[in-house]
Amino acid sequence: MTTTAFILATCIKVLAVVVAVLLACAYATWLERKLLARLQHRIGPNVTGPFGLLQPFADAIKLAFKEDIVPENVERIPYALAPIISFAPALLSFAVIPFGDSITVMGQQIDMVISDLNIGILFIFAVTSLGVYGIVLGGWSSGSKFSLLGGIRSSAQMISYEIAYGLSIIGVLIIAQTLSMKELVAQQAGFFDWFIFRQPLGFILFVICAVAETNRAPFDMAEAEAELVGGYHTEYSSLRFAMFFLGEYANMIAVAAVVTTIFLGGWQGPFLPPVVWFCLKVFLFMTFYIWVRATLPRVRYDQLMNLGWKVLFPLALLNVVVTALIYRI
Repeated sequence: MTTTAFILATCIKVLAVVVAVLLACAYATWLERKLLARLQHRIGPNVTGPFGLLQPFADAIKLAFKEDIVPENVERIPYALAPIISFAPALLSFAVIPFGDSITVMGQQIDMVISDLNIGILFIFAVTSLGVYGIVLGGWSSGSKFSLLGGIRSSAQMISYEIAYGLSIIGVLIIAQTLSMKELVAQQAGFFDWFIFRQPLGFILFVICAVAETNRAPFDMAEAEAELVGGYHTEYSSLRFAMFFLGEYANMIAVAAVVTTIFLGGWQGPFLPPVVWFCLKVFLFMTFYIWVRATLPRVRYDQLMNLGWKVLFPLALLNVVVTALIYRI
């Protein structure tokens, strides 16, 4: 492939991924409202468009026309940058996630991934860990005690769960001997080759830590409406609030994509096109995310910390040791 063709193909892939992620974020809100309504014996959005499918666009228009209220005592630069810092890392993580097998276009082989880094997993963990800075900066710069408490809670939660989060995939890396996301998918060609079967404890630990890392119920201590009004985004409105909202759902979709790639065989599957299999697995994991929110109550903050340090961290270490003993000795 010539340099010009490579640059053009990369630009097209970047544009396609950005548009797809933004649309997925919009309809993740619709899916959540619909599923929560069904689980709670309600109807959910059903007026704006057929089955309420235009509701995300109505919400976007509403937020765009809302007044952007900025309190007087904010730190203006970090206050303005915080929503962007919260959203951008989640979007960056899609750069190394393979959405399907290679395809041939006009005689050229095109990879269904923006960049097949040989350290793809490290890249994802590096960029997604930056998202917490947006939450912390938003909480600190708002000049509100509720926002500050939300930011502090989020940083403590990230520190407590990041270690077990990283250790939970070490077992997969010990087995696969690679950090490339594409190679991980290639090693899961058969159904029973999926790493969820070879690393069940690692999968469970990863999912629990991922829910905590994305500040979702039952670990949504950074928002905790009953205690902190809205937590770190209490003083945000209009499009700045929408950016925080997008960041949360983009992080959820990124986690679902990473789980699909590492543990659920990625795009692998019979009969259907690879991209369809990938999207279907991401959709099912997003459904699980929402089901957890509808089912489990928010834990207390001390329970959150105890779970991270006294349960998940030791189990993650145990999983690494056992996997090393089984596969490398």
